[in-house]
Amino acid sequence: MESGGDHQHHHDSTVAVEPETPTQAPDERRSLLAQKAFRAHDSFASREVHDAKAPELHQAGTGQYIKSMVFGGLDGTVTTFAAIAAVAGADLSLHVVIILTLASLVADAISMGVGDYVSEMAEIGFAHAERAREEWETENYLDGEKKEMVELYMQKGLTEEEATEVIDIFAKNKDFFVDVMMVEELGILMPDNENPWMLAVVTFCSFMLFGSIPLLAYVVSLAIAGGDDQKTGFDATLGVSAGMTAITLFALGALSSKWTVEPFWKMGLLVLINGGMAALAAGVVAYALDLIFDV
Repeated sequence: MESGGDHQHHHDSTVAVEPETPTQAPDERRSLLAQKAFRAHDSFASREVHDAKAPELHQAGTGQYIKSMVFGGLDGTVTTFAAIAAVAGADLSLHVVIILTLASLVADAISMGVGDYVSEMAEIGFAHAERAREEWETENYLDGEKKEMVELYMQKGLTEEEATEVIDIFAKNKDFFVDVMMVEELGILMPDNENPWMLAVVTFCSFMLFGSIPLLAYVVSLAIAGGDDQKTGFDATLGVSAGMTAITLFALGALSSKWTVEPFWKMGLLVLINGGMAALAAGVVAYALDLIFDV
């Protein structure tokens, strides 16, 4: 007989099963359903996903691009508002705030994009080099590689006989055996995405897009003033910029919770507090230096 708890799981799981959208691949949909089942601790829904004909993907597909977008946006927003707070703390003009902040935004976006490209290239190159080494060692001394894996599996709790049987089966398929060694011995997963330029472009565009949001209040303020320059400081324009920045940071932090087990509001607040502390520190330092040197 089905218990009340199981019945409840069955009822909840029907909510998670949504119709596929035209642009949503079946494997991507299964991955999303598996994530929903885990977050809801719905074991029945999880069984339904795993009983499907094709396995769900774990953070595959467009996941890397989304993460680059989120983290590029976070860095852009925090960096720009910190720069605005620093310049505003020094009581400089609207023109200076916009020029300095925009120049810093472009330079930092380029640096972030290039940095993402270089780090991804290094990760891909390292993974391929290690795989080539493992393939060479397997071809030249298969028994030695099998012995290492048997010892590793024995450390995980298998008996020598069990470990030997498992490794003998794995070793029948060279590519599969090398894949296992890459993960178990070296802790390396081969990169799903080997197009680092796309990641760099996503990071750059996201940094520029979200990093421009804190600056919008000053651009609008200058337009309202008819292009006339005026002093800035801890004024209403900074307050509006801070509000727009806070909303952006919370939204991006909430979105980043997709890759954690934390609730969206907790990640949103964490990112918001982090950005607030960075901006506050920048503003205080600039204000203090302005008083000291009487800029």
